Amino acid sequence: MKSVSLTAFPRTQVRHGEVKKLRTTGRVPAVVYGGKTQPQNLEIDLEELEELIHHSASENVLVDLMIGADSKRLALVQDVQHHPLSGKVLHVDLHEVAENEKVTIMVPVESLGEPVGVKSGGGVLEHVLFKIKVRALPRDLPEVITVDVTSMEIGQSIHIGDLKAGNNVEILGDKHISVMAVAAPLTEAQVLAAEAAAGVPGQVEMTKEKKEEGAEGAAPAKGAAPAAKGAAPAKGAADAKTEEKKPAEKKK
Repeated sequence: MKSVSLTAFPRTQVRHGEVKKLRTTGRVPAVVYGGKTQPQNLEIDLEELEELIHHSASENVLVDLMIGADSKRLALVQDVQHHPLSGKVLHVDLHEVAENEKVTIMVPVESLGEPVGVKSGGGVLEHVLFKIKVRALPRDLPEVITVDVTSMEIGQSIHIGDLKAGNNVEILGDKHISVMAVAAPLTEAQVLAAEAAAGVPGQVEMTKEKKEEGAEGAAPAKGAAPAAKGAAPAKGAADAKTEEKKPAEKKK
């Protein structure tokens, strides 16, 4: 992995308010740790840092860290924190490494080309592992591992043991684990079965409300809304009211 230059300055602001104010000046708080020295708080120019990240092939970046005018340390960018909405860089962790000591990192795996099984057989390329653990000297570390998949037929797989990342790079992990595979296309029966298991989108389950049995004019259920003002009385209730108003017949 080729190293790039990055300039940093010692930082004394450590409180939340001080760090927040530091960001408004176009500087990003950072920390470098590892090696035989104590962790050190740093600040880095935001534009320089964003330029470095933008031109990197992956998230793994090896830097020649210049701290002021006197100190120079080799370090890997360990973690970059971004604002969840704006994406602006908020903080950077740097891990100091030694030139002659091997380090272990996770390296992204990318496919190159279109498999024959996909192009002519209608298969599907399945990307099983997106990162692989490797071990090497800092300057031998790969930024990314590229896998040529153009010759893959349906049913074929590429395993960890098939990967190549350079003579001085050790790829770690179970060599039998699949990294990429070309699967056969789904049959119509499999598609229908999958839809049935997941539920066909767009269908709404309908429920039929059962009408309550009972005489007309029955009292409303507990909690039901009262009848609207001026509504006609139920049949039977009106007849009862008429009977009440009818005068009694005189005896002769």
